[in-house]
Amino acid sequence: MGVMSEPVGGEGGRWALLARQRVAESLAVKQRMLADPWWDDAVDRALALVADAARSGHKLMMCGNGGSACDAQHMAEELLGRFRRERDAWPALCLGANMGAMTAIANDYGYDWVFSRELAAFGQRGDVLVALSTSGRSPSILRAAETARAMGISVVALTGEGGGPLARMADAALCMPSDDTAHIQEAHMTFGHVLAEVVELVLAGA
Repeated sequence: MGVMSEPVGGEGGRWALLARQRVAESLAVKQRMLADPWWDDAVDRALALVADAARSGHKLMMCGNGGSACDAQHMAEELLGRFRRERDAWPALCLGANMGAMTAIANDYGYDWVFSRELAAFGQRGDVLVALSTSGRSPSILRAAETARAMGISVVALTGEGGGPLARMADAALCMPSDDTAHIQEAHMTFGHVLAEVVELVLAGA
């Protein structure tokens, strides 16, 4: 058996304790999700919209700011590439990923328009917009949701505790039971992976 060494810097394992605390907090958020009666209905509504879009050949668009923008990109690449199984590529677009277009729109119209302008160009009735905002109050995300509703595009909102205005605008809203941005985003990506799996099952006819 190897000899246990003192952590570098003599911290006495404090970083491991911090990591355990954060992991426990993240698990607690997911446990609250599973214990809440809204979870099954909300998830089923959201995934039914995505499954219907996949069956009918429509596309999925997503948008978010900061870390949520990275999560939106993560979801898109799972669908353009593959997640768990081989299948046809499915059209998924992360709004705001085109830096030139994003900066041009922000410069000419203001940042609040960066997602809605792109959505207006590429979106079609029957598509689905997955809008990520941990607060549910981001002006650029709210404007994208407004544009989507006006175009006949369904809105799935991924938010945090309470949902904010975004949840009230959405066709289906998953309000993660936390006010901690990091843990909300961790829960969002758990759902993002489930979403990718549902799309693969639909495309495979399973």
